[in-house]
Amino acid sequence: MQRWCEIIGCEPPPRLGRPTMVRILVCELQWKKSPENRAAIKRSLQKVLERSQSSNPKAPSGSRLIREWNGKRHIVDVSDEGYVWRGKTWRSLSAIAKEITGTKWSGPRFFGVSG
Repeated sequence: MQRWCEIIGCEPPPRLGRPTMVRILVCELQWKKSPENRAAIKRSLQKVLERSQSSNPKAPSGSRLIREWNGKRHIVDVSDEGYVWRGKTWRSLSAIAKEITGTKWSGPRFFGVSG
């Protein structure tokens, strides 16, 4: 708690857990050591966030997505026409994920191409 007061300049919130406190302190120390100012870093992070939330495809054409499920490897190739899995072109990753698992999934999340 003493280190928190030295770095932040006030007492920590009463219910703030130690792991969260450590992450905040690490972040604060990184802010202070960075040659960029906070506003520039915040703008940069905001751009990354906006790109990650855009509707643009997450995997560019020519990419290969590999996912292991229940001990079996599934390979999906990304093309301009869609997603190729087992020799068939699919319009969405979610349809492929549902076919693989038998349940509804977010395809980008299932294949690890979303945040």
